[in-house]
Amino acid sequence: MKLYVLDTDRVTLFQRAHPLVVQHIAAVEAETLAVTVVTAEEQLRGWLSAIRRASSASRLVWAYAGLHAAMAYFNSIYVLDFDQTAYTCYEELRHKKIRVGTQDLRIAAIVLSVDGILVTRNQHDFAQVPGLVLQDWTIP
Repeated sequence: MKLYVLDTDRVTLFQRAHPLVVQHIAAVEAETLAVTVVTAEEQLRGWLSAIRRASSASRLVWAYAGLHAAMAYFNSIYVLDFDQTAYTCYEELRHKKIRVGTQDLRIAAIVLSVDGILVTRNQHDFAQVPGLVLQDWTIP
């Protein structure tokens, strides 16, 4: 059984109820779906930044509601760790000088370390990672 790993963009689209992403997620078994701890970091960091930048009561309330919703989401889905196996894979990818951002390379390393399928529409960057299997759930 393959594990489908949503990248950060896919998680955001799911949270915003993108119809094709929601449809694909509903069609797979819950235990085959995961995100990485890197995605959790990116989303939580974004909400914390929004809280710090809030300049009105309504923006502050909105930002805290977003943080709360993100925390609830990450409690409801399998979150893959950046463990020693993922780190070793990450270092191997770095030594190959693949031109992908650090966070994306970490996500790729985690997905490779669990032999998963990365669900992303960022084909341009992730396609540079050797052996990484990709799917885009925004295309009908």
